[in-house]
Amino acid sequence: MERKLFAPAGYNPPRSKPLPDWGHVHAELRRRGVTLALLWEEYRGHHPDGYGYSRFCDLYVEWRHGITATMRQTHAAGEKLFVDFAGDTVPVFDGLTGEVRAAKIFVAVMGASNYTFVQARFSEALPDWIGAHVDALSFLGGVPKALVCDNLKAGVTAASRYDPGINRTYAEMAGHYGTAILAARPRRPKDKTIASYCTLF
Repeated sequence: MERKLFAPAGYNPPRSKPLPDWGHVHAELRRRGVTLALLWEEYRGHHPDGYGYSRFCDLYVEWRHGITATMRQTHAAGEKLFVDFAGDTVPVFDGLTGEVRAAKIFVAVMGASNYTFVQARFSEALPDWIGAHVDALSFLGGVPKALVCDNLKAGVTAASRYDPGINRTYAEMAGHYGTAILAARPRRPKDKTIASYCTLF
C-alpha cells in the first residue's frame, strides 16, 4: 500500500492490460474497409479486460508516431477546403418501394479546424460533384481561398504534377465563387486530401 501511495520517482508499475500487436493493427488498417473500431472489437474479443476504445486509439497513434516520419502540415484558417468522395458506398433504402441504391459519400473538410461537411450522392459524376460543392459552401457560409481535390475524373481531366487539367465546369464554378482549385499530384499519397482519410477511425 505504501508503494502505491508513495511511489518513488521513476517507478512505473508493470502494465496490467495486454497490449495489441501494433504491427498487425497497422498492416490491417491498409486493407479496404478496416477501421480502428473493428480492430478494437477484435482485440476486446481476445482480451475482454483490455483497453477501452479511446485508449486503444491513443496507444496506436503513439506507436505509429514512433515508426513513421511524417511532415506536419499547418493550415491557416479559411485557407483550404479539402474535398473528395471517401470510403465505400452506403446503402440507401426507399421506404415505399424497398429499393436499395448505393450512395457515394462526399466529404469536405476545412484544413485548419477539421470542420466537416458530409453528404450522400448517388454518383461521382460532374452534376453530383458540383452540387455537393455548392451545398458544402452553403453549409460553411463562406468560401475558402482554395479547394484541394484528389484526381477525381469529374474535377480533374488530366492528372499532372505541374499543370493538371481542371474540368471546365469545375473551373467555372471556382471562378464564380472566387476561389482556386489545387489538385493532388498523381501517385503521391502524402498529397491526398484530409477528406480521403476520414474513414480511418
